[in-house]
Amino acid sequence: MSEVDIRAERLKKLEKLKEAGMEAYPAISSRTASISQFLADFEKREKDAESATLAGRVMSLRGQGGIVFADIFDGSGRVQILLQKSEMPEALFELFKDAADTGDFVESTGIAFTTKRGEKSLKVSSWQMLSKSLLPIPDEWFGLKDEEKRLREREIDLLLNADSRDLFVRKSRFWSACRKFLEARGFLEIETPVLETSPGGAEARPFITHHNALDMEVYLRISAGELWQKRLLIAGFPKTFEIGRIFRNEGQSREHLQDYTQVEFYEAYSDYQGGMKLVQELYRHLAHEVYKKYTFTINGHEVDFAEEWKTIDFSESIKEHFGIDPIKCSEREAIDAAREAKMLPSGVEPNRERSIDQLWKHIRKGIAGPAFLVGVPIFLEPLAKRSPQNPEIVERFQVIIAGSEVGKGFSELNDPIDQRKRFEEQQKMRDKGDEEAQRLDVDYVRAMEYGMPPAFGFGVSERLFAFLEDKPIHEVQLFPLLRPKSTG
Repeated sequence: MSEVDIRAERLKKLEKLKEAGMEAYPAISSRTASISQFLADFEKREKDAESATLAGRVMSLRGQGGIVFADIFDGSGRVQILLQKSEMPEALFELFKDAADTGDFVESTGIAFTTKRGEKSLKVSSWQMLSKSLLPIPDEWFGLKDEEKRLREREIDLLLNADSRDLFVRKSRFWSACRKFLEARGFLEIETPVLETSPGGAEARPFITHHNALDMEVYLRISAGELWQKRLLIAGFPKTFEIGRIFRNEGQSREHLQDYTQVEFYEAYSDYQGGMKLVQELYRHLAHEVYKKYTFTINGHEVDFAEEWKTIDFSESIKEHFGIDPIKCSEREAIDAAREAKMLPSGVEPNRERSIDQLWKHIRKGIAGPAFLVGVPIFLEPLAKRSPQNPEIVERFQVIIAGSEVGKGFSELNDPIDQRKRFEEQQKMRDKGDEEAQRLDVDYVRAMEYGMPPAFGFGVSERLFAFLEDKPIHEVQLFPLLRPKSTG
């Protein structure tokens, strides 16, 4: 039977409910216990013949004649309900047989009862429809096999697929563990604007929209409040963090989406070296709290978070693999090396900065990690503090896991004069067509001129969770953005 035919039959059953005087979509339920609570107290309930009212979705129906069995699920658990014509009003029993389907939400009142097969059940004395389903739910055994359909109808995937449900329970625990880790160390959770007049804090192409009330163009933020949180350092807040949504109008891949959740945190009077210790503790904490282990298989790499993390020098790696010094080489040498490695960025006029960055991305693919990448040239990081030992590099590190960058932190630049110069260099890159280069944020530079303490900052997105699950990032989002389904 086609979906159209099934829906037509269910509409007829909806009319039967109305004719019998039963509301098909009541506003409230009289449930007295969740299924998990009912099962936890089952023996006592059965012994005392205590009445209970359960509610849930009908997942299966079976039976004939004067007896009907159904399994209901309420999110906390699953239980069998038993309807017998001899144990309840006949009209109510017949209405269930004639009008109830798998997918319906029903409320059932009865007593705890163990069947001859030892099945813990609810023997029903009365029932009420809570929500009549009009579309059929796929068979539980087969579920949704098509990946696109699973993402488009995630609610059905979650209903039928325990693995999917468990994944998103773990994701909730992941962010909860992250929050508790930071709070336990004195960090204050804050919220910063999502709409900005100038997107900053990262190198990315923003989404642009129009603010009708103020009649101006605004941007969806591309970082979880980096520049705002540093203004809070100026304001005297020593430790802050935000777990929030950010938006980048860029390409999609196994590791990239346009909107995703990220945590960023900032600590005054610390630097990148102290930050590396904190981040190592955080990653190990997340692995143990959520998964109770430290070793993972990620993108074909074996990664052990408990082992000693390696430190990799950016410039030394480039020299070793490509024979050029990324700091001293000319633009021509950098472009030629990137072209030979077939790593030239697309859509952007080749330059020294982007070519060097692409060479590193070629190297990192073979690094399992976890490792810290250090020694990054200043032209690749406009917001980090210069190294006092070598002013051509910055005090920045990136966490390398399974051939990818999964988190970045640095000693924050707090020199307003240096910051303005770097913003101006980034603006020159924008003027040459690099849409991901950062903008000059005059307000932020002015705030810095009031004085900003030395500080450490770090950010990591839900890519880390996707890596721990060893799944593409769109599969660990509840409702990832998809093109509208064609109606043609």
